[in-house]
Amino acid sequence: MDGDKSEHLLEAIPVMGCYCDLIGVRSFAGLTDREYDYAETVLNQFIKYSGRPVFAMETATVHPLQAFADLITIKEHWPHADRKPKVVLTWAPHCRALPQAVPNSFAQWMNADKDIDLVITHPKGYELDPKFVAGAQVEYDQRKAFEGADFIYAKNWSNPGVTNPSDYGKITCDDRSWTVDSEHMSWTNDGKFMHCLPVRRNLIVTDDVIESPNSLVIPEAANREISCSVVIKRMLETL
Repeated sequence: MDGDKSEHLLEAIPVMGCYCDLIGVRSFAGLTDREYDYAETVLNQFIKYSGRPVFAMETATVHPLQAFADLITIKEHWPHADRKPKVVLTWAPHCRALPQAVPNSFAQWMNADKDIDLVITHPKGYELDPKFVAGAQVEYDQRKAFEGADFIYAKNWSNPGVTNPSDYGKITCDDRSWTVDSEHMSWTNDGKFMHCLPVRRNLIVTDDVIESPNSLVIPEAANREISCSVVIKRMLETL
């Protein structure tokens, strides 16, 4: 308190609680201290001190509203009742170190749906935390992972530090062969392309793929409104 902060969390958070019925928290990983980030310190402070129901708009380790929107999108664009869709979460390169929140939640939500077959592919050393991956198949060969896929979900994440804690939050791979292009999509079963947006074109995905008829990025983004509205409505109904 003798620095540049004039208000303590113990007052700031409960004051926010006085002004509303729900609180949506959007916080981000610092990517320097894995224990601090994965303890969800900021989110839990709001839960503890606000006196109000709290929902995550993205936190250090999870982005459930995005994963909910992703699931809605897959369900909307899967017309086959006789078989499960093969959904692939693929790492792709990026120029900045990004958190694992989106891939963590995507893996968690797809794993929870027994009508989806999830495969995760990434370079060795980029393993996501087991509590999110659960029993999902991990395939280090991207081409093998893509073969026969119905949906490709591309997302970058920095090193999660699972196999080597000192690598947490770092870019330890910059292999541009992981960028999703038309050749990659040719390995799929006429697969649909997904990404949470915003996206670095020609790093994560090439122009021709994201602009193709099989790209679902716009309806996927529109479903963010649906996922958030559903959660807020259900929470308000319980007050």
